[in-house]
Amino acid sequence: MLKLLSYAAYPFRQFTRKTILTLAILTLSRLGIFIPVLGIDHNEFQNSINNNNFINFLNIFSGGGFSTIGIFALGIVPYINASLIMQLLIKAVPQLENLQKEEGENGRQKLVQFTRYLTLAWGLIQSSTVAFWIKPYVFNWNFYFIVDTVVTLTSGSIIMLWFSELITDKGFGNGASLIIFQNIISSIPKTFNGLQININNGLDITKLCLISIVFTLTLIITILIQEGIRNIEIISARQLSQEWAVNIKNFLPLKLNQGGVMPIVFASAAMVLPRYLAGSLEHIQIKSLIIHMFSNSPFYLSIYLILVIVFSQLYSSLVMNPDDIAANLKKMGVSIPKVRPGRITSIYLQKILNRLTFVGSIFLFLIALVPSIIENITNFEVSRSFGATSLIILVGVSIDTGKQIQAYILSLKYKDIS
Repeated sequence: MLKLLSYAAYPFRQFTRKTILTLAILTLSRLGIFIPVLGIDHNEFQNSINNNNFINFLNIFSGGGFSTIGIFALGIVPYINASLIMQLLIKAVPQLENLQKEEGENGRQKLVQFTRYLTLAWGLIQSSTVAFWIKPYVFNWNFYFIVDTVVTLTSGSIIMLWFSELITDKGFGNGASLIIFQNIISSIPKTFNGLQININNGLDITKLCLISIVFTLTLIITILIQEGIRNIEIISARQLSQEWAVNIKNFLPLKLNQGGVMPIVFASAAMVLPRYLAGSLEHIQIKSLIIHMFSNSPFYLSIYLILVIVFSQLYSSLVMNPDDIAANLKKMGVSIPKVRPGRITSIYLQKILNRLTFVGSIFLFLIALVPSIIENITNFEVSRSFGATSLIILVGVSIDTGKQIQAYILSLKYKDIS
């Protein structure tokens, strides 16, 4: 009897273990941000970057790490950059593409190892940049301080990579996404604190209701974009040969937003960078012109829209390859009704993907404008700590993690039945 009870309780223990592991690692990764790198005047440094839009943007992914310069200041950023570079290399280098497609699990493990090496290299580059960037705020800036800072920050980024892989392998959800998710959640109290200050300073109930309505509508649209798919009907030769199977509908799902949050991340970084670089210019007129052009002007909005569309198309081409899909469908003896297999199918899918990506990028751009609209109406600065990028990440990670937990619970139920 005791053995039966122990066997029945085993799935619950596994679920509890995975949950505790995930929460413990997220807690450790958060605490490491507040362990400061020694030798820096942190108060002076923080005061100087309070209004720095570029640092505020980077803080979205590091949970404020670039403001505190803690041991986990780089966070998961080097890994994100390394992953993106690796995806580009896979498309550009045939040998890497063969590793992914032809060598199965062994090939994928090699690509993971290459990504880790790239993360280390990128961590060294970023930590070296940080070491020189904070020079004015260091008590004794010398070669030993540079080495110490580079080793500390790079080690912190590698530990964060290890944390993310532990969560992915033995916890719930995608580790890197959950760490970013946690970092964004940590900025919400600041947003509410700013809202409280604005209420105390005369933000009336009408504007507050307007903010709530706009935020709710934006949240709904974001969920629809993340979950929106276009189902392409497909039929197999086996179905055609069996009358009872002809009426069974099978579909190839294509997402409305293939790139997720990455198009907005790249476009936002590209738009913030000119203003950041303009701060170092000595010519006052050129400096003020650049700041004006990249501050919600018609020029700014036009360039931002173009960048979102371009990055959406680029990332969609990295995620979905119509040629590969058409080839796989042909191998399986599956085709799209009224569309010839092979090259014609590839062209047909490419056309649909282009349309979906364009529509999805327009919606992403509209969501990105919401914080600016709220700021212009209410004078409440929301984009600094909680903007469109943050909202899309929160929605996407919440949905994906929820689905993974739900799938795990269902698998436990099927084990009980068997």
